[in-house]
Formats: sequence, C-alpha cells, structure tokens
Amino acid sequence: MLLELKDLHVSYGAIKALQGISLDLAEGEIVSLIGGNGAGKSTTLNSISGIVRPTEGTICFNGQSIEHLPPDQIVGLGIIQVPEGRKIFPSMTVVENLEMGGFLQKDRVTLQQDIKTILERFPRLGERRNQKGATLSGGEQQMLAIGRALMAHPHLLLMDEPSMGLSPILVEQIFEIIQEINLQGTSILLVEQNAQMALAVASRAYVLETGRIVTEGEADKLLNDPKLMKAYLGG
Repeated sequence: MLLELKDLHVSYGAIKALQGISLDLAEGEIVSLIGGNGAGKSTTLNSISGIVRPTEGTICFNGQSIEHLPPDQIVGLGIIQVPEGRKIFPSMTVVENLEMGGFLQKDRVTLQQDIKTILERFPRLGERRNQKGATLSGGEQQMLAIGRALMAHPHLLLMDEPSMGLSPILVEQIFEIIQEINLQGTSILLVEQNAQMALAVASRAYVLETGRIVTEGEADKLLNDPKLMKAYLGG
C-alpha cells in the first residue's frame, strides 16, 4: 500500500478528533473520506501532512513511518495538500503563487517550464497570470490552489473540500480536473462533503462520524446504498 493509517488518534486538548481510525490507499487510487462537519476528515489529512500530531497510531507512506516527521520533510516525500478554503497567497500574483508551490525545485529553467505547464493546463490562470490571488474568483482560486500543489510533482495529493463554495458548473469542472490528475498517475485522498461527487470519482471510500470510521467499501456500492446515504451523507 502507498499509504496506511493504523489506529490513529488525534486530540485537541480534551476533544478527541480521531478515535482509532485505520485506512489505506493503493498506488493510483482515488479514495474518498466523507462525512459531516466535525467528523474528523480534515484532521485526518492534517495528520498525514504533519500539521497536527497523532497521540497514538502510525502513518506509513511507501513503507516509511512519517507520523513524527515535520511537514517540510513530508512534502519532500511527495505528499502535497490542497487545503480547505484554498489558502492561496492573496497579495501574490498567480505566477508567484505557483513559484511558491515549486519552492523545492532548484533548477530555474525546470521551474519556469513547470509554471508554463500549469498555465497551459488551466488557461484561465494563464489569462490572469499577473493578477493577485485576491482578485480571482472562487473557482479560479481553487484552480490556483490545485496548480500550486501540482508544482511540487506530488506522488500523493491530499485534497480538502475542493468543491466548497463553488457553483455546480465549477464543481463539475474541479472534479473533472481531479480525475485527469489521477489518470496521469497521481494518487489522491479526497475529503469532500459533496458525497455524490466524491463517490462518483473514487474507487473506494470511508465514511467518518465523530472521529470514527463507521463504514467503508467500494465507492459505487456506497453511492447506491440509500440507507447509508440518508444516515450519514444527507441523501
């Protein structure tokens, strides 16, 4: 397995955000984490990224334990997160944001080629290459956040609520982009409240509720389980 979480616990003071979750993701997969607000989805991603530290349990990437590594070393292994709410640099231009995503790239020629590739992949960003991030629309900011992550050539991409705040048309575009990224060889762990869209693109999924995994399985089977959709996913 590319990624394995075993019996992971995370606490924020007295609040137990994760209570012994275990999950895995194979090379080339899209795996979705779904559930309501406060279920522990973002905490799971932040634990993998090293932003928060588990109190118990292990996180293995390519067979290496990473739960005690600092975030910059985890990035160096090829685990890149697209954070909830985009979190682009609002005072920087599109190109400057992309340069920040490629900060590990020491070869300036390669860096500029990577930027060119991203701007060709996202033509709207190319049209706005010299605009500051704060002036972009929500959809454009999400594209920039994804493009910035791709600048690091991720082996595993962690995506946190990529559809949040977007119109239905833009949501469809973002999920098409997610599938394209995966088809080009990047494994993806996707956190998403839009359960229908998340399950439509994933091969497998885990459903979280109050820090615990309550069910897991093939995405298409979960999508077609009306009791599950109603109980956990608002269907």
